[in-house]
Amino acid sequence: MSDTREEKKNNKSFVSAVIVSAGSSSRMGGINKQFLNICGMPVIAHSVKAFSDCDFIDEIVVVTRKPDIQKITEIICEYGLKKVKSVVVGGETRQISVLNGVKETSDNADYIAVHDGARPLVTEKVIFDTLTSAFDCEAAATGVKVVDTIKCVDNDENIISTPDRAALRAVQTPQIFNKKLYLNAVENVANSKDFTDDCKLIEAYGKSVKIVDGDYENIKITTPNDIVVAEAYLSKRGVSND
Repeated sequence: MSDTREEKKNNKSFVSAVIVSAGSSSRMGGINKQFLNICGMPVIAHSVKAFSDCDFIDEIVVVTRKPDIQKITEIICEYGLKKVKSVVVGGETRQISVLNGVKETSDNADYIAVHDGARPLVTEKVIFDTLTSAFDCEAAATGVKVVDTIKCVDNDENIISTPDRAALRAVQTPQIFNKKLYLNAVENVANSKDFTDDCKLIEAYGKSVKIVDGDYENIKITTPNDIVVAEAYLSKRGVSND
């Protein structure tokens, strides 16, 4: 693409980020991972700040559990995350939570950038690269090449096949879609509210999703060990606990 970053900024579509943090944190031993501190700031604050600091994001909607709305609202105020439009309640499934967030976005939103609240290390470059691709093809997601050999097994754990690693990607977030495309998929795909992956919903609607090279540091906080890894990555970036 020949146009410059500044030209993209001046001519871009309206983009709403939907930050989903309505999970149960079951693999964190019941501790709400969104409120755990990484280098002195809560996980959810890192995630929201990354989008708030991005010039290409116009507004943010945070989706969470009802008991967490007040605390997340307080965190947003404490860290001055002014692009947050609202904090809304999630649902029983991921897609219900995402849809609740999408419905809260502005009527003039052209694109939605869906991101896991538990991915606090996402960078502005990853957001920008994924957005640029989505602007071109209506649906894009960030992901990284799989470095391990993957095996498919049967019910008895016997290996039945070995997929070509060159064709595999570990998909992350953000996953960015034209808003009308996403809503059409929700409306027309059977059992759309049961999909656990946003890309899969768009695929089921018959639309291709472009994978954009991402960042191996864009990890999802799932277990206590991930906190240690995240702090190491942030320290490498020059972020401290002070």
